[in-house]
Amino acid sequence: MADATANDAPPGEDRTQTKRSWKARFNQSDTLKGFSLLSPTLFVLIIGIIIPFGILITISLWTAVGFGFDTSLTLNNYQTAAEQPLYGALLSRSLMVSGWATVATVVLSYPMAYYVAFHVHRNKMMWIVLMTLPFWTSYLLRVFAWKVVLGYEGVINSALMGLGLIEAPLEFLLYSTDAVIITLAHAWAAFAILPMYVSLEKIDKSLLEAATDLGDGPVARFLRITLPLSMPGIISACLLIFIPTTGDYITPALLGGPDGLMIGNLIQLQFGPVNNWPMGATLAIILMLTIAAIALVFLVLTKLVKDRLT
Repeated sequence: MADATANDAPPGEDRTQTKRSWKARFNQSDTLKGFSLLSPTLFVLIIGIIIPFGILITISLWTAVGFGFDTSLTLNNYQTAAEQPLYGALLSRSLMVSGWATVATVVLSYPMAYYVAFHVHRNKMMWIVLMTLPFWTSYLLRVFAWKVVLGYEGVINSALMGLGLIEAPLEFLLYSTDAVIITLAHAWAAFAILPMYVSLEKIDKSLLEAATDLGDGPVARFLRITLPLSMPGIISACLLIFIPTTGDYITPALLGGPDGLMIGNLIQLQFGPVNNWPMGATLAIILMLTIAAIALVFLVLTKLVKDRLT
């Protein structure tokens, strides 16, 4: 009789009990609560990254045929990319340019972040705003500004010729790999200053005072305390600069010339004038996998060095 009574319960009451059961389970589970907080982020991640990445992988397995595509899946594009020396040369050049730009940006930005963190005691936010103020303008405008500065009749050449230090304009300043590295180092400086400033600002100043009391000089304090404790900011800055600059194509197109083109320019050509989307997608996938591998190796090495130092 009890079973018959339970089976004869109204459907609405069953739904109410189910809802109460799910609510009680949700309140008792920290995992479900965590997923509920992450659900908006996961939704954006799936829509904005995972689905486009899946589409890119699918297109890379197609074949360009005239003005259309053969949607049969094949790895011919990856084989062509591996066999074509031009693709490997441009990828190597892109990694080299991005690496030098990252090093230059971090080296030039660290003193600014250090000064604000340790020597500015009032209106620090104003200093941060002033340092990042030039980066409020368009990226394209900053690239054109460097084109004016580095041009044959630009600021640098005109000043050097006016002082009589050179007789002809320095040709290597523009339309070269050097011009691309200089421009990238300036264009991404804000992304290096901010994370390094945050790491430097969090350093306990009493550690520096203790090192001074123990007889350490400024150089020893910096190498033993400041630099190791600011490594998280340096690592973040390196990744924030290296990853996007490797695929940059605007700066090489405007300032690089034939010797300064990078893999991003070739990808843009494949998706644009050449209309070979499968090859462009293939090169983009190869670039992303290469950057991911380099970033992983970089993080592992920095962790090993940090563990050895501590």
